[in-house]
Amino acid sequence: MPRDPEKYLFDMLDSCRFLLRFTAGRTLDEYTRDRGFRSAVDRELQIIGEALIQLHQLAPQIAEKISEYQRIIGFRHVLVHGYDSLSHDLVWYVIEHKLRNLQGEVQALLDQAADQP
Repeated sequence: MPRDPEKYLFDMLDSCRFLLRFTAGRTLDEYTRDRGFRSAVDRELQIIGEALIQLHQLAPQIAEKISEYQRIIGFRHVLVHGYDSLSHDLVWYVIEHKLRNLQGEVQALLDQAADQP
């Protein structure tokens, strides 16, 4: 069964939307102290990175339209394999300063795909 690039874009968009709602009004201190909160955030960030890895393997010309796609993939690797060296400050920086832009870029790519026959 052929894989669909839009599925990976949608998964990324879904995780971005969830994280932006889930973290709204929350703080770095809450992220640091609350293991359940931290686990949920980290898991959604992993999904974003994994979806981007799969998208890049399937349709690199689409994945490469996402700014910092290589950094996002690298960040996913740290979340999964380097969890013990992961900085809580870095995760929270991504939530506060990078996620909304990623959401916009992914939404634009999905909109472009919908406009094509």
